[in-house]
Amino acid sequence: MNQASAAPVAVVSQDATKESLGQAERGFSLSMVVSGIRCVSAYVVLPFVTPLLAIAPGVGSSLGIAIGVVAVGANVISLRRFWRVRHPWRRVVTVLHVGVIGFLLVLIVIDVADVIS
Repeated sequence: MNQASAAPVAVVSQDATKESLGQAERGFSLSMVVSGIRCVSAYVVLPFVTPLLAIAPGVGSSLGIAIGVVAVGANVISLRRFWRVRHPWRRVVTVLHVGVIGFLLVLIVIDVADVIS
């Protein structure tokens, strides 16, 4: 008796796989946009806009912390999605996400130090 005793394999249609890959790629794009907004706001907008509006000096760092935490979260969610759908580029994207998350964490520590001091 030569009967396959392996567990049933889920059959996923090509459309579902393409949709999952597309969702992972959109999540990646969103996480990169959020990270970019954090950097642009911290280094381009806030240094010039806050003095013009006479906003307290610690506001920029506080906003940087909040946006940085959101950006790290978006990167982690995107990274998990890439691995969950077994995207062909998941290893490359992991390296990119880890680098961006590391950079964001350094910026968050700098902003926390600025708020504390």
